[in-house]
Amino acid sequence: MTAYDVGLLILRLVLGLTLAAHGFNKFFGGGRIPGTAGWFESIGMKHGKFQAVVAASTEISAGLGLAAGLLTPITAAGFVALMLVAAWTVHRKNGFFIVKEGWEYNLILAAAAVAVATTGPGQYSLDWLIFGHNWHDGWHGLFGSLLLGLGGALGQLVLFYRPPAKQVN
Repeated sequence: MTAYDVGLLILRLVLGLTLAAHGFNKFFGGGRIPGTAGWFESIGMKHGKFQAVVAASTEISAGLGLAAGLLTPITAAGFVALMLVAAWTVHRKNGFFIVKEGWEYNLILAAAAVAVATTGPGQYSLDWLIFGHNWHDGWHGLFGSLLLGLGGALGQLVLFYRPPAKQVN
């Protein structure tokens, strides 16, 4: 047992379970899928119900996948895609800091997931159990998670995001 592997396990569990909790909340908390769908529509995401189900499902699968250390660059790419879309559609107009609902939190989650994909999930992971080593860590993990995440975010924004018209007072 090394401190390195324990540290990666702690980071993966906190990041992954936090994101998965957001997805479960979309399905089972507050306004559930209909409420999330309405909110997505209000910020310019077309096909709100579809977006809500995709977002919740991606949050759960990427979160639990990263927590378990399974196919780590792919699950980290889910973080990147989700956080880029959230930052672009909701938080960018508010500046950087989270206290003003800025994109600081989105950056931290995405960057931490990419860091895990780059270092690999460590020995206490499903990647290690299945493959006997970190699966596609190093440069593959870095660029794979960034490129897949960026591609997913750009695709979603191009296909579904239409900024709402500004209200004239």
